[in-house]
Amino acid sequence: MVWIGLTGGIASGKSTVSGMLKEAGAFIIDADTIAHDLMKRGAVAYLPVVNHFGKGILDRVGEIDRKKLGEIVFRSSDKLAALNQIVHPFVFQAAEQERSHIVSTYQRPVIIFDAALLIETHAHVKMDMVILAYVDPKTQIERLCNRDKLSVEQAKHRISLQMPLTQKISFANEIINNSQLSIDEVREQAKMIYHWLCLAIDSFEKRRHYRRKAQ
Repeated sequence: MVWIGLTGGIASGKSTVSGMLKEAGAFIIDADTIAHDLMKRGAVAYLPVVNHFGKGILDRVGEIDRKKLGEIVFRSSDKLAALNQIVHPFVFQAAEQERSHIVSTYQRPVIIFDAALLIETHAHVKMDMVILAYVDPKTQIERLCNRDKLSVEQAKHRISLQMPLTQKISFANEIINNSQLSIDEVREQAKMIYHWLCLAIDSFEKRRHYRRKAQ
């Protein structure tokens, strides 16, 4: 087994890279998908989130409206941090359960933990390697404006609530630059990384073994 963290920023192409790694054969554990499921009515994070942010975030059937919640948490870093502190412990627990299931079911899997806040939550220290989906600031703003129908100022504000991609570079073992590569080149790089990870599983397992012995 090899346990890889994939991270990036908003509109950096992380989901595209994740999809390409999945096409190549990797198992994807998506933190955002897990968080979405955990905030559904009756799920473990639903009440903690509603109790903190109020019933105004609910839709007509009592589900958390992600757009309403987003309008609140993207106003300030404090509100966004509060949401992350509530949800992410549940996300990490669910991700570990999913990882354990994959490991017990499949031989020598390459498992990708797709998490925008991989570094901010210090989850990267548990990974065998970190892949960063990078894009230059100008392209990131343009993509976010087009994708979410935001003004330039709104896009800049949302980006400012995250760790800058230029800062995340120092934590990455591999960088996929989505602003310089074509979509076909990104796909080819993702395939190359996946195949290299398959060949390196034994090395990563030995490294984890020695690291545990040293602790």
